[in-house]
Amino acid sequence: MTEEHEQSRVKPVNISHEMRTSFMDYAMSVIVSRALPDVRDGLKPVHRRILYAMNELGMTSDKAFKKSARIVGEVIGKYHPHGDSAVYETMVRMAQDFSYRYELVDGHGNFGSIDGDSAAAMRYTEARMSKISMEMVRDIKKDTIDFQDNYDGSEQEPIVLPARFPNLLVNGASGIAVGMATNIPPHQLGEVIDGILALSKNSDISIPELMEFIPGPDFPTAGLILGREGIRKAYHSGRGSIILRAKVDIEQHDNGKQTIIVSELPYQVNKAKLIERIAELVRDKKIDGITDLRDESDRNGMRIVIEVRRDANANVLLNNLYKHTALQTTFGINLLALVDGRPKVLNLKECLSHYLEHQKVVITRRTQYELNKAEARAHILEGLRVALDHLDEVINLIRSSRTTDIARDGLMENFDLSYEQAQAILDMRLQRLTGLERDKIEGEYQELVAKIAELKAILADEEKVLEIIREELLEIKEKYNDERRTEITVGFDMIEDEDLIPREDVVVTITHYGYIKRMPQDTYKSQHRGGRGIQGMGTNENDFVEHLFPTNTHHFILFFTNKGKVYRLKGYEVPELGRTAKGIPVINLIQIEKDEYITAAFPIEEFTEDNYLIFMTKHGITKRSQLSAFSNIRKGGLFAINLRDEDELIAVRLTNGQKEIIVGTKHGLAIRFKEDDVRSMGRTATGVKGITLSEEDEVVGMSSIEEDEEILIVTEKGYGKRTPVDEYRIQTRGGKGIKTCNITDKNGHMIALRTVKEDEDLMIITTSGIIIRTAVSGISRLGRNTMGVKLIRIGEGDEVATVARIQKNDDDIDLEDDENNNEDEQNNNENEQNKEE
Repeated sequence: MTEEHEQSRVKPVNISHEMRTSFMDYAMSVIVSRALPDVRDGLKPVHRRILYAMNELGMTSDKAFKKSARIVGEVIGKYHPHGDSAVYETMVRMAQDFSYRYELVDGHGNFGSIDGDSAAAMRYTEARMSKISMEMVRDIKKDTIDFQDNYDGSEQEPIVLPARFPNLLVNGASGIAVGMATNIPPHQLGEVIDGILALSKNSDISIPELMEFIPGPDFPTAGLILGREGIRKAYHSGRGSIILRAKVDIEQHDNGKQTIIVSELPYQVNKAKLIERIAELVRDKKIDGITDLRDESDRNGMRIVIEVRRDANANVLLNNLYKHTALQTTFGINLLALVDGRPKVLNLKECLSHYLEHQKVVITRRTQYELNKAEARAHILEGLRVALDHLDEVINLIRSSRTTDIARDGLMENFDLSYEQAQAILDMRLQRLTGLERDKIEGEYQELVAKIAELKAILADEEKVLEIIREELLEIKEKYNDERRTEITVGFDMIEDEDLIPREDVVVTITHYGYIKRMPQDTYKSQHRGGRGIQGMGTNENDFVEHLFPTNTHHFILFFTNKGKVYRLKGYEVPELGRTAKGIPVINLIQIEKDEYITAAFPIEEFTEDNYLIFMTKHGITKRSQLSAFSNIRKGGLFAINLRDEDELIAVRLTNGQKEIIVGTKHGLAIRFKEDDVRSMGRTATGVKGITLSEEDEVVGMSSIEEDEEILIVTEKGYGKRTPVDEYRIQTRGGKGIKTCNITDKNGHMIALRTVKEDEDLMIITTSGIIIRTAVSGISRLGRNTMGVKLIRIGEGDEVATVARIQKNDDDIDLEDDENNNEDEQNNNENEQNKEE
């Protein structure tokens, strides 16, 4: 070969361009032909080829098992020119009940285990199509999908399967391509079908509405999903992450010991490696308190036993296991699939929409195929009918013809028949000439005419196509639906340090000026409640405890403010301080504004639908909402009630839905009504009128009435009284109320209304900062239409700002002097005179 000829075969190329072009070709080949599933059938090429090859070999669910090696040979020989181990491992995974939510291959033999054991060699195992995988290839022979040449052009393979159920979401998919990856979790079949049915009836359905049918993934290994936020994010954007946790029970034994039983694992967790990891943590003393660890799993289910030392807390130990082992994992959702041959990240609705469009194409093409077949058959029958109507002429023409071609041409010319009709007449057996056979031909023809009309009506109306899709999906749901396995629990999307904090009963205190702290409940009790009053804790000068309640470190605390907002903390988030510590400003814990203050605070263990919150504003607007509406509160708080201009939230009460409510106003009026007079409303609602106010009047207090309580009112000039609840008749919400206090220049406007018990104390605060504490039992019990007795001496220009009911503390009760007692006697005389008038 000459040097010139050799040089002519060499082509100079730009190395940068060549590398870029070659790598892009390789990348697209991996993306399209290997790693990503098609949005229509949810299968990668290798899965699709395995199912198609098994179907072509007749290895259907109703036939005998065949050797796996035979299937693998068929796949790699005809459709998938890759390694046999890759094909076999894919088929093995399709047969594992811990990998696929609904197995597509029915395996016979050792197909591996959740402990990570590999399957037996393909020469030992057998397989066939599972029953549900038959739905993936149903109607494949009816021109429902397109075919393409295989790798060498010698065979045809499907581009996509008909997929009569939404396999992409039902079984999920995972794969790593070049520069992208997919990770689609499996779902419960019935839920996904219900979602598609809803979408088929309402194309404008929103993703939150779809989530009512498809609440979240459903994994074959069951377990728990913590929280819904990750699910919502993934379903809306196509990307998100969810926390998976094992299902665990703690058994309490008579000897005081506890045992942790693990019965379900997060998806794709290797049980043997998990147990090995726990053993390592115990050996390295990173986890303390485990005395024994064993695997008692058998054919009846999974059972990992972790025995806990008698002096260890099983809950704290379990939370450490969640933090350091695969008992809790994160599943990153990435809804990436091929749409028209291109990779695309999809949201939930798009996944369902593309599948629904695919089914429209499948049903339309199947209907067209059946129509063509019916019309072809009807065309033949029309020719046979002509022949039967002119039987003698047809027989004579055939008998007089020298050849078949002459007979066929004669039939076509004399009776205006097509080539196919004439050939069918020539092929007709003599037995078809009997009267019974002639009736069968006529009956078949009439049935075909009706069927053709029906098929044409389907093709002309998309709604009929959708109706067929719905009927067939419901049939599949009825045949293959099962119970949801994975439980979606209300919880945090991230495990926090709180899970490492033991549950402990505590007391939380909030002072009038907004200082908060918690103390162990047993410490508080040992003081004989001495930490409650002014002397029992180091509050600021003139400050006192206004809110005190027992709770738990793991319970929620709700804080409501005058701006109508609600904030939430966990008990452990409130700092634990000593008995004499004043606490820290609550503004350091919740993001309240400068002119915002707490009007109510109470602990919540569970956000149940049986309990309610009832609200009252300064302008007499009331609202009742289910407690469950406040289960998700952001760090910056949420609006609990929609306040109108210049209105303020003055009181919130937690009720059981059956309480009576009493409301007091500045002008000395009060109304008592049943809580259920106020219908339950949403969190952001404004509310309804609780009491009708006169001009310049406003609400000063609202309480729910408990057993053995009385109504206490205090006026701005320091007067007050107790009145039995019975003196306030029950009225209808929204009325003007009845007189609860005789307002005069001497006692001033009403400043507060509270429900109290005799064993409580009352704290009265004036605008100048003077505080007096008095026992409720020492306040006179008087009728509604009285002005009350003097509770506190008010100086010139001063008046009562607010009052608070607090738990009784005998050590701190201030005794009134003789002068005050004399004034009270005089006021009682005036009250008696008011009664007589």
